[in-house]
Amino acid sequence: MSVEFVTRPDFTRADAGIVKVSTWDVGTPERQRQAVEAIRAAWGGREWPRPGPLSCTVHVGEDGRTLLHYSQWADEESHRAFVRAGRDERNADIDAAVPGIERLGLRTHELYRSTAGGPDAREPGCVVIVDVEFDGADKARQRDWVDGVFEALGTDPAPAPGGISGHFHVSTDGTRVLNYAEWVSAQAHIDALAAAGDGIGSRTPQWERVQAYPGVSGGGVHRYTPALSLRPALRTR
Repeated sequence: MSVEFVTRPDFTRADAGIVKVSTWDVGTPERQRQAVEAIRAAWGGREWPRPGPLSCTVHVGEDGRTLLHYSQWADEESHRAFVRAGRDERNADIDAAVPGIERLGLRTHELYRSTAGGPDAREPGCVVIVDVEFDGADKARQRDWVDGVFEALGTDPAPAPGGISGHFHVSTDGTRVLNYAEWVSAQAHIDALAAAGDGIGSRTPQWERVQAYPGVSGGGVHRYTPALSLRPALRTR
């Protein structure tokens, strides 16, 4: 099964049971570029692994040193099987091209809700990862927080014009929410943060509830530039 290069993950696919998200620290902007090309070569030069991911996406951090990896999987067993039989050879090629990569952990999520903020045809120039951490495991609380964001978005009198979509994921351990937000550009996100309100959103009771939600203990916001997205090519006869 060969590889197809695409522009973004397909968030609508029903066979993606889980999502794996990780960050690599490669050190410099030049090494970011080298690592993306090494990933392209390591995956594009081989048949797609079976079992393996349904898609793999890599973004370049605005910080000049990190890469974000977002991969869709059917289930946990398919990921374990890939780790046993397919991951090491690809990572070995990447590490040979860019020695000294620091891999900063891997978290497992499920996609919970998505919203589109503009025409589907718009391609993102920036991906913003919003990570929210709670003070303990509570799967109902994760979903309640996300539902609150959707209520705030739906009642916002002046939504940010540069937002394309938001894809809200809940970690399988019950402790975090991750929003994979697509924007037309990094500047559009910067402008939205500078507008009225505390963060993205107007000064409304619904947004105030989200911002003051009890039990939120940490998190962060990071901007990335889309770099590479690939999936197994469809079989043709």
